[in-house]
Amino acid sequence: MTADELHVVVETTDDGVVLIRVRGNLDGWSGPSGLVDALEEAAGSGGRLTVADLSRLEFADSTALHALLNAQRRHDGAGVRLVLAGPLDTGVRRLFEVSGTLGAFTFADTVDAALRC
Repeated sequence: MTADELHVVVETTDDGVVLIRVRGNLDGWSGPSGLVDALEEAAGSGGRLTVADLSRLEFADSTALHALLNAQRRHDGAGVRLVLAGPLDTGVRRLFEVSGTLGAFTFADTVDAALRC
C-alpha cells in the first residue's frame, strides 16, 4: 500500500460501537468503496454508535463528502448515531467548511471523545 491509498479498518465492540479507522486519501482516484461498504454495514448492524476515525485521513474531496453525507442519511434512517472523529487534517476540515456541511455531521476532537457521545 502506498501512502496515498485509502485504507479502512473496522473494529466492533461488545457494547454496540463500530469504529471505522480511515487512513490515506479519500478521493475519486482512491475510490471510497471500502469506506462506503464499512459505513453501510455499520448503519445496518443494529449498533448504537458508529465512529469514523478520520484523524489519519490526509486528503478528501467531494467523493469523500458524498460518501459521508450518504452514510449520515443512512445512519439517521437506521437510528444509529454517526460521529466523525479527528483531529482533522486542515484540508479535510476545510472541505466541510467550504461545502457548508459542518452542521450535517457530529464531530469529536478525538476517538475517545466520540466514544463518549
